[in-house]
Amino acid sequence: MSDKLAQLRIKIDALDEQLQILLNDRAKLAQDVAEAKNASNKNNFDDTRFYRAEREAQVLEKVKSRNKGPLSDEEVARLFREVMSACLALEQVMNIAFLGPEGTFTQSAALKHFGHSVKTIPLASIRDVFREVESGNASYGVVPIENSTEGVISHTLDQFMNSNLHICGEVELRIHHHLLSNVADLSEIKCIYSHQQSLAQCREWLDINLPGIEQKSVSSNAEAARLVANEPAAAIAGDMAAEIYRLNALVSNIEDEPDNTTRFLIIGKRQTPPCGKDKTSILISTQNKSGALYGILGPLVKNKISMTRIESRPSRRGMWDYVFFIDCEGHSDDINVAAAISDLEQEASFVKVLGSYPRAVL
Repeated sequence: MSDKLAQLRIKIDALDEQLQILLNDRAKLAQDVAEAKNASNKNNFDDTRFYRAEREAQVLEKVKSRNKGPLSDEEVARLFREVMSACLALEQVMNIAFLGPEGTFTQSAALKHFGHSVKTIPLASIRDVFREVESGNASYGVVPIENSTEGVISHTLDQFMNSNLHICGEVELRIHHHLLSNVADLSEIKCIYSHQQSLAQCREWLDINLPGIEQKSVSSNAEAARLVANEPAAAIAGDMAAEIYRLNALVSNIEDEPDNTTRFLIIGKRQTPPCGKDKTSILISTQNKSGALYGILGPLVKNKISMTRIESRPSRRGMWDYVFFIDCEGHSDDINVAAAISDLEQEASFVKVLGSYPRAVL
């Protein structure tokens, strides 16, 4: 070993020792925070009070703004997310419900947002995720809301019509689909299992490379991976599913769009205070009359609100009766957003603020 290499390793060891001391100092402060919170809330135990979405968003923004490299902003923020997750677990380990089974992209989104020091709970349906959080068995839930290729996930939107839960955050996850199997060659595949959204996101690749092979839609990509373990079949799923179900990736990254991304929502009982870079989601119902849509867009324009998304869904209260889901920039506590909501309440027959929350930072 050269003297230079030996000296570099000595410096690394010294820095590792300093990092370990500082990490434990931070963890001790997290315990002090927990004690302070417990002292001020003796008669109102709620494990979600330890987690502050707006505070984490502010910390991660600061981490990114002061980063000088060579680690990327995303990588440094990911490391700090895990530090905060481990420190939070000293206060209270949170239960996070997600659309299961184990190995789904929704679980990956949950771990990306909350870190790996939480307990993730797989559930069979989006409705079950809402129920688990509503009952208090889970601190928060994670559900998919839209994909950059295939659009909105309608089942999630429908649940907000009758739920009192709030949107507390969002996660954007780059989606890489792999063709997973235990067979040795594409020619041995007799069937392909996957969620209908993933089959659609890989449609062109499947048509070119596996034309005529039967495609079966299942509840999730992880379920697809579980099913093919003992069959001459393949599943379209991600890295986590491949690892859990011990499948080989015959072909990696088969998604048709290179920037294929899915957005997920964090749902919970608590409203989230402003962090400075927020979004607000609103549910609006209007009368079925000429100019109704123009009427609900007017208050946003008047108050200079930037709308980032609008979707319509049947209200299920009457034929051709629709509700609109709108995402806009800003927090409901902001003066202009609050004014726009007030104007909407005068114009629309029903207005429900689903939540204000930090914009995705990773």
